[in-house]
Amino acid sequence: MNQNQPVKRSDVLTENTWNLQDLCASDEIFEQQRTKVQSLLPGLAAFQGRLSEGADVVLEYLRRTEEAEQIFDTAFVYANMHLHEDMNVTKYQGYVSQMQTLATQLAAAESFFEAELLSLPEEQLNAYVKDERLASYRLLLERILRQKEHTLSEAEEAILAKSCEMASAADDIFSMLNDADLKFGEIVDADGQPKELTIERFVSFMESPDRRVRKDTFERLYAIYGQFKNTIGAAYAANIKKARFYSEVRRFSSTLEQCLTVNEIPLAVYDQLIETVRENLPSMHKYITLRKKAMQLEEHHLYDNYVPLVPDYQKKFSFEEAKELARKALAVMGEDYLRRLEEGFSNRWIDVYENIGKCSGAYSWGAYGTHPYVLLNYQGNLDDVFTLVHEMGHALHSMYSNETQPYTYAGYRIFVAEVASTCNEALLMRYMLSQSKDKQERAYLINHFIDQFKGTLYRQTMFAEFEKTAHGLYAEGEALTPERLCDIYRQLNADYFGTDMVIDEEIALEWMRIPHFYSEFYVYQYATGFSAAIALSNRILKEGAPAVADYIRFLRGGCSATPIELLKLAGVDMTSPQPVQDALTLFRELIDELEELLLHEY
Repeated sequence: MNQNQPVKRSDVLTENTWNLQDLCASDEIFEQQRTKVQSLLPGLAAFQGRLSEGADVVLEYLRRTEEAEQIFDTAFVYANMHLHEDMNVTKYQGYVSQMQTLATQLAAAESFFEAELLSLPEEQLNAYVKDERLASYRLLLERILRQKEHTLSEAEEAILAKSCEMASAADDIFSMLNDADLKFGEIVDADGQPKELTIERFVSFMESPDRRVRKDTFERLYAIYGQFKNTIGAAYAANIKKARFYSEVRRFSSTLEQCLTVNEIPLAVYDQLIETVRENLPSMHKYITLRKKAMQLEEHHLYDNYVPLVPDYQKKFSFEEAKELARKALAVMGEDYLRRLEEGFSNRWIDVYENIGKCSGAYSWGAYGTHPYVLLNYQGNLDDVFTLVHEMGHALHSMYSNETQPYTYAGYRIFVAEVASTCNEALLMRYMLSQSKDKQERAYLINHFIDQFKGTLYRQTMFAEFEKTAHGLYAEGEALTPERLCDIYRQLNADYFGTDMVIDEEIALEWMRIPHFYSEFYVYQYATGFSAAIALSNRILKEGAPAVADYIRFLRGGCSATPIELLKLAGVDMTSPQPVQDALTLFRELIDELEELLLHEY
């Protein structure tokens, strides 16, 4: 089944929907869970002021917290996933609103714990860490203690906590302007029809084979952003100032140090990512030169950068065909992994097709103690096949972690979150290339793979370099005017794309539309995660079962060690530049093959 037009939720075949009863049996059970969490809150708050009484008190608090959080998580996920089936259902809108309120109340009941724990005498803290009664929480306590030098007095922490809502103002202002207020007008499409230009439609317009459509879209979008450069510039500068304020009061040397330390990532990982990608910019420059030749352009502009080089290749995949491709591509992962994959396919983990009111996009989600779920909006194109294996990578990562780790250590860190999903994508791509007998299809697949490198490894590293530069200039006392930020961003594009790319003036404004810049020093993890995934997929394909065994150990790890230590279990050392370099070597080899295919007309 491939639904070309969205239908009502009630008309979707049951086998194409997820079974949320595995998560929570009924709305009545959900209400009981919500009420149960509410009833546990006073008991949690009652521990305030008692942590000095002994290890038994700390243990009891942590156990009660786990109980409340696990019940809350299940109810929260259930409410949200039901709403995502159809965002117009008022009952589930109400459920989600109730759970958001309850989340605030739960956070408030637990908010005293870390500050009070860290206010205890060091001798007592060390005794708690060594106490066998708290052995299962030892790592949690050690992680809290490592933040001691960056934790303020209870009164100061209370002030900082109250500042959080105010501190989100820059992000809130940008989001309201970007998502609600900005209007970009209409673009006349390739068929001569006027179509509204929105942020969501921007990329599809930029992929148009009609160059006039691409140019109009590019110029129109940035003309509107340019009208608001002072407003957005002020918002972004304010966000940088906010980040700098918190890093200084918490006694970090920089915002970058704070963001990486919290996630247990060495600073060298960030710097060597930029350095290694910089050393490999000639490969990107070669790709742009190839694009210019293949598209027969006198000038290659930035608005030509999204167009597939094999535009005539179109292939549709039914969902059954997509699942079969996933099975074959991931067979190298062994019987246990395939058994879990099949369990997801056969037992309604996946909500497959679009319907009226359904949440857009795709994700994997779930709650501890039950199997994961996947939301899709499957349309049958190649990207949708990759999305399926991507989200199932997340799902099986969560499944392995939840089965192995206690609740406290089951959730994995952002640094490794995209590794399993991207590794699955890489295995699918390598499988499809190994099976491809048609030169046009092979060229299309390689171009698709290359553009993943371009969009994830190169582009996100360029973003990371922009962030580091902007935050560094403010720390040095330089005013972050829109003009200064535009100059930095324009030069980065010139560096990354090379002399065969015309650096259109409009691109200097692109930093203004990137929402991730308001979650400072986040985007680099897309590039490191992609590099790690390429390294892992290469090792799995080359070494087979031993590499798979190491990889499964990584999947089972949750957050029971640092992200760097967990990846080392799988055979990848992200403190070394080698994984990034190896990925970029593959990128160069793909460009060489694509050049051979394109310039010899397949």
